[in-house]
Amino acid sequence: MADLKTTYMGVELKNPIILGACSLVEDIAAIQKLERAGISAIIYRSLFEEQIHLEQIQLQDQLGEYDHRNAEMTHLFPEVKHGGAREHLFKLEKLISKVSIPVFASLNATYEESWEDYAIALEKTGVAGLEINFYDVPVNDEINGAAIEERQIRILTRLRAAVKIPVSVKLSPFYANPLNLISQMDKAGANSFVLFNRFFQPEINTETEEFFYPFDLTHQKDYQLSLRFTGLLYGNIKADICANRGISDGNDVVKMLLAGAGSVQVVSAIYKNKASHVTSMLETLDSWMDARGYKTIEDFKGKLSMKNSKDPYAYKRAQYVDILLKSGEILKKYPMV
Repeated sequence: MADLKTTYMGVELKNPIILGACSLVEDIAAIQKLERAGISAIIYRSLFEEQIHLEQIQLQDQLGEYDHRNAEMTHLFPEVKHGGAREHLFKLEKLISKVSIPVFASLNATYEESWEDYAIALEKTGVAGLEINFYDVPVNDEINGAAIEERQIRILTRLRAAVKIPVSVKLSPFYANPLNLISQMDKAGANSFVLFNRFFQPEINTETEEFFYPFDLTHQKDYQLSLRFTGLLYGNIKADICANRGISDGNDVVKMLLAGAGSVQVVSAIYKNKASHVTSMLETLDSWMDARGYKTIEDFKGKLSMKNSKDPYAYKRAQYVDILLKSGEILKKYPMV
């Protein structure tokens, strides 16, 4: 049987399969079932500062609904305030006490000061590390890309100085050159990178002519962009690489490790296939390694990265040109008539 141990943020894990941030953490029984199935670590659902602000506004609106209807009604009840992040921190501490595998916090804040405040509060819960979610959704043309990147690097540097636990950065692919940004963040002290964030994009209902926000799970092959950048980064940064998005089975895990990832995060595959799927994924990985004589993940990690690949065009645009040259084969496979 192969040794599946690896690291995320420099923290040793018993295998490379991590539960990504999701609402499953609200169900302790489900998490314990995943632990028995073999999941190696848990990313607790993100603490979103914007959500806290929105809940505070909604609470104040509800409490003040009758303030101006009758002067005598304004002081009938004691003052009530929103608890801020306290409920999130309490539930996180509770989960840590119920499992024996590493639990990592996830943070998405708004202001530079609050990034630091929340990071310190999360560290006090006893988490093994902190995953920070960086993304910026442009809605105007007043801020350039360089300013966004500089701010994110500044926040990362500030958090590395503020907490003693390791810090991972979860990024979207929507930068002019993600490789350059990751290289800068690596120098700024990031312990790991998660490739990539998945956004919940708005959709339009043509019947009602309104927006709605579908909860879409990822699909098989959604991992290909993550695989490409994993392969390009391996051997060029000090931080661990964790692949994310569309990792559906054990074979996908093998692909990511061959490209250079040390771990993967899965969510949709578990929603679709339940906890037992984790066991199946690990069995596939173990069998694949045994069949090839690999004793540890380090024996083959990054074997097909850009740094180690024998194909000089595997990660370059020439591969796209090759597909164009073989367009006749595509037409044969998918004839229009």
